[in-house]
Amino acid sequence: MKIAIIGVGNMGGAVCEGLFNKGMDAHYQITASDASMEKLEMLKQRFEKLEITTDNYKAAQGADLVIVAVKPWLVKPVVGELHMSENQIYISIAAGVDFAQLQSFTGLEHQPMFRVIPNTAISDQQSMTLICKCNNTPEQEALVTSLFACMGQVLYIPESKMAAGTAIASCGIAYALKYIEACIQAGIELGLTAKEARQLTNQTLIGATTLLNEHGEHPAVEIEKVCTPGGITIKGINQLEHSGFTSAVINAMKASK
Repeated sequence: MKIAIIGVGNMGGAVCEGLFNKGMDAHYQITASDASMEKLEMLKQRFEKLEITTDNYKAAQGADLVIVAVKPWLVKPVVGELHMSENQIYISIAAGVDFAQLQSFTGLEHQPMFRVIPNTAISDQQSMTLICKCNNTPEQEALVTSLFACMGQVLYIPESKMAAGTAIASCGIAYALKYIEACIQAGIELGLTAKEARQLTNQTLIGATTLLNEHGEHPAVEIEKVCTPGGITIKGINQLEHSGFTSAVINAMKASK
C-alpha cells in the first residue's frame, strides 16, 4: 500500500517522522513531496526508504492514501494539481478547510475524505489526533484509524466540533509548552539551573497527566490532594487565580477556535 505526503513542513514532516519511527515503512511505501528539496533531502538522510520528489502530481499518482499537509491557503491550488480519483483516500491536515471546500477543490463528490488534525508530538507517537470523516467505508475508517493510532491517541468527532478540538489538542500543545517554559524561567530565578528546572518541570507534567489518565478523576480532585490547609500550594493556586490564569487559558482556547 502506498502513502503520499504532500508537504513536509512542521506537521507533514512530523507525520513522516512518526510513520518511520514506528516502523510503518515495513507496511507502506511512503513518498513525500514538497517545494523545498532541502527539506526532502534532510528527511531522506534520516529515512532511506522514503521516496522524495518536488512533483506533487507524481507523488499522488498511484497512492492509496494522499495526505495533504500544506498551509490552509495553499490547499486549493495544491489539490487542484493532484488530479486524484475516487479510488484514493484523501486525508487533509489543514485547519479550517471543511469537507464542502475540499470537495469543491477535488471536483469529486463521492471521494472518501478524512480531516485529520494531529499535533506535533505525532513524530514521537504521542499525538492527540482528531479525525472526522466523509464518504468512507468501514474498511477505510479502520485503515485510517490504525495508521494514526500507531502514533498516539485518536478521537473521532463531528466536523462541527473540529475547530474546538483543534484549539485544545493542536494549538493547546503550544500553550502547554508555554506553561513549561514559564516554570523553567521561574526555576532559574529561584536558583535552579536551566537543566534542573527543565527536568523537574517535564517530569511533573508527565506525573500530572498520568494521574488523570490512570485515576480518571477531575483535575480539581487531584489539586485538592496537594493543597493542604495553610500550605504553600494553595497560596500559589490562589496567586494563579488572582493573576487570571484560568481566564487566560480559556481565552487563548477561544481565540484559537
